[in-house]
Amino acid sequence: MSALYPPPLKSIPQRAPTVHVPTAVLDRLAKVSSGSLTTQLYIKGFRQPVLHGLVSLNKKIKPFAGRAYTMRFIPAREDVDVYGNLTTQPDADNLQWVGVEQIEPGHVLVIDSNKDGRAASMGNMLVTRMMMRGARAVVTDGTFRDGTELSEMDFPVWSTGVTATTRLSYHHVADLQVPIGCAGVAIYPGDVIHGDGDNITVVPAHLAAEMADLCEARDDIEAYLALRVRAGEPLWGLYPPSPETRAQYHDWVAQGRPAIPAGQPATGT
Repeated sequence: MSALYPPPLKSIPQRAPTVHVPTAVLDRLAKVSSGSLTTQLYIKGFRQPVLHGLVSLNKKIKPFAGRAYTMRFIPAREDVDVYGNLTTQPDADNLQWVGVEQIEPGHVLVIDSNKDGRAASMGNMLVTRMMMRGARAVVTDGTFRDGTELSEMDFPVWSTGVTATTRLSYHHVADLQVPIGCAGVAIYPGDVIHGDGDNITVVPAHLAAEMADLCEARDDIEAYLALRVRAGEPLWGLYPPSPETRAQYHDWVAQGRPAIPAGQPATGT
């Protein structure tokens, strides 16, 4: 072929593997607040890392942080997504079972359901299997079935709601371990998925260790500032802390963190 019409590329360029986040870093991140995490990510330039609109199905919230294992849905097609394809052996038309059986300890399954909750992304049986394989949570921007059972589990389950309608009605699992969008946020395999009582937050893997350092420090000083606000002090110079307030915080830590008595809310006359 001429230079104007070269032969087509024979392969698609691949991204370099995502940085592996050690389990020790995941365990530290699981203890930080989503407020500190989103603020520190904002300072780094990440404006919206929260999977907005998702809620926990659990009666008891369990904080977590884990490595994203991604699953991408496309719309179901009638000649492919049939009940007979729910085989008990690996099958290209039933990648959901394959994904579940690839889950490793420390993973969080994140499902790109195209924000379509008309059919369940999965249910109790597959979620239980992932829990037994060591997953830390499962997240979808769609819905789950078996909500009653999932709500009782000691395993974080986040979604937009519950429906009994089978996945096959509207969803086909097209890809595993590829970049996805979930609730409007880009997620790459291996990114850290953080959950607490408020939000699900996505942390780029290469920032995970730095975020653990920054958020541990931020959570500690914010707890101190909250004590002073509860004692009745005004916000000026206190929150955000001035250099003087930061020096007072370090002195407080050096003194062994003495009690700061709470004040009484103001009352009208």
